[in-house]
Amino acid sequence: MSFNDRKRLDPSQVQDRRERSTGRTVLVGGGGLGLILLLVSMFLGVDPSVLLGDPSSSSDGYYQDAADLASECQTGADANQREDCQLVGYVNSIQAFWASELPQYGMNYVPAQTVLFSGSTEAACGFASSASGPFYCPRDQMVYVDLSFFDTLVSRLGARGGPLAMAYVIAHEYGHHIQNLFGVLNTSGMIRDTGPDSEIVFTELQADCLAGIWLHHATETGYITNLTREDIIQALDAAVSVGDDRIQQQTQGYIVPDAWTHGSSEQRLEALQDGLASGDIDSCNTPGW
Repeated sequence: MSFNDRKRLDPSQVQDRRERSTGRTVLVGGGGLGLILLLVSMFLGVDPSVLLGDPSSSSDGYYQDAADLASECQTGADANQREDCQLVGYVNSIQAFWASELPQYGMNYVPAQTVLFSGSTEAACGFASSASGPFYCPRDQMVYVDLSFFDTLVSRLGARGGPLAMAYVIAHEYGHHIQNLFGVLNTSGMIRDTGPDSEIVFTELQADCLAGIWLHHATETGYITNLTREDIIQALDAAVSVGDDRIQQQTQGYIVPDAWTHGSSEQRLEALQDGLASGDIDSCNTPGW
């Protein structure tokens, strides 16, 4: 995939806190991939750091020195060169799509900033750390991302990686923002049940489906010029890699379906494919929509 070299980026949609770590490493609950690691530790007694390790030791391209996004990420050409600018491009594209889509449902889209951090940072939902992974905080309507997670996705969770793996993760978190705007996201922080057919798994699979809808329309936003078959495979493979069964197998050596909070690899793959194939929000089977 590639970004449109001439498309202007809006880096104001991303807060760059990579030089302002709080120095605290408290796990935080919230919608998204971070929650799966928190709940794996709660239900199975697993330390998420077993999977995530020390992100500061990464030497790959995703863990770059902080830059001034306003000056470094001005056009799609910059997104084709830098991973942090790439993230800006995805955020811009995702929000442009939903801003054009929601009026069809009688709603105006409310923008949500993405917070780019390293180590840890403060969120309205608590303190986000690298160990929590990307997540959406409904209290401040922000998405929190440490780019080192995408190295972890490959090195610890076995994904192929690549640009569309990042895109899927970001689009999934914005899927939670869409759920929040529609009033169908559980923002209480209380989890009543877990397992393949639970409400929390349905919520996460729905966010995967919403991510697929954006992927279906991604090139229409003008930020992304083309998506190849290999690009789509990267996104699908990332969804498989963060399935509950895959993570449980890696951390415990056995699978406990009753403890699932995000769905199995198969469920996540199917949900993302549903949105990708239809491009229609109604395909995400959301009550009340």
